[in-house]
Amino acid sequence: MLVGHVDRTPAPRVEGSVWLSRGRAIGFAEYGSPIGAPVLWFHGTPGGRHQVPLAARSAAADRGVRLIALERPGVGFSTSHVYPSILGWAVDVEEVADRLGLERFGLIGLSGGGPYVLACAHRLANRVVAGAVMGGVAPSCGKEAPPGGLVAVALSLSSLLEVVKEPLGHLLWGVCRGLIPLASPASDAFLYLMPEGDQEVFRRPEVKWMLIDDLVRASRRQLHAPVYDIVQFTRPWGFSLREIRVPIRFWHGNADNIVPLAHAEHMAALIPDSDLRVRPREGHIGTLDAAREILEAILALWPTRPERQAMRVPQAIGTLDAVGGNPTSGALGSGSGRPRSATRI
Repeated sequence: MLVGHVDRTPAPRVEGSVWLSRGRAIGFAEYGSPIGAPVLWFHGTPGGRHQVPLAARSAAADRGVRLIALERPGVGFSTSHVYPSILGWAVDVEEVADRLGLERFGLIGLSGGGPYVLACAHRLANRVVAGAVMGGVAPSCGKEAPPGGLVAVALSLSSLLEVVKEPLGHLLWGVCRGLIPLASPASDAFLYLMPEGDQEVFRRPEVKWMLIDDLVRASRRQLHAPVYDIVQFTRPWGFSLREIRVPIRFWHGNADNIVPLAHAEHMAALIPDSDLRVRPREGHIGTLDAAREILEAILALWPTRPERQAMRVPQAIGTLDAVGGNPTSGALGSGSGRPRSATRI
């Protein structure tokens, strides 16, 4: 039953891995136009390259956006790796952008992807047009850390997490794989812990099955990234929010019971060119419903008409099976409802 739903989830146009000069891989999936204005999408914690709402996939196609979801180390096709600070992600993103032929690009980050948007905006200011943060995590230590939130709880366990991050990642992967047959009822049970606005969004079949599809595919080989994220969130970020010169736009639910709205207000007050749009009655996943609005906001901040950047076509190494992760022999696929190809750059 689960696989049938996953098969009906619209597939990315192309997906695979970008190999870095340091010998590690970063997994990706592309949606929308192959020659459109590029926008990088950073998934939440947990999440992977398919954690892109159908509203964003549709909007990317309608508006000529080349929407590229990147997987952080330790999930999906991305090699396991723990950065000294989240600024290390920006170094990898710069090389990925070079290999994909991207000159300038926008950024969108959901939840745990938010800090990585801010890191890229700080380090790659000459290439990042604008960034959007949806329910993003705030710094947990240092002078710019607001009080409260679940990450603050993790901060008290930071020393232990540093020691057990590898076995904890293996444990998380095993538990997740074991629960896949129960994914639908488990997600329904979790829904009752969320605010009313989130429940309305999550009850839409396209949202529920997108999230399940993503978790199934992302965890096929590994699931260390959520643990790595928490470890890196509890470390100093390596930069000041006050130093960010790229326009940053925040979307945050006023009923978020995971990352308090006060955290978004705090970050927006520190970043010089920022704006906060509060979502009434919504919590941590309700911002997925604002995907089209967010893409429009990124495009509106482009200094001139977004340039059409030709897709750099990688070599295809095979199609993916129905639940992702296992390349099989064959050329670039063209069937609907399945990933078009596994690629390696």
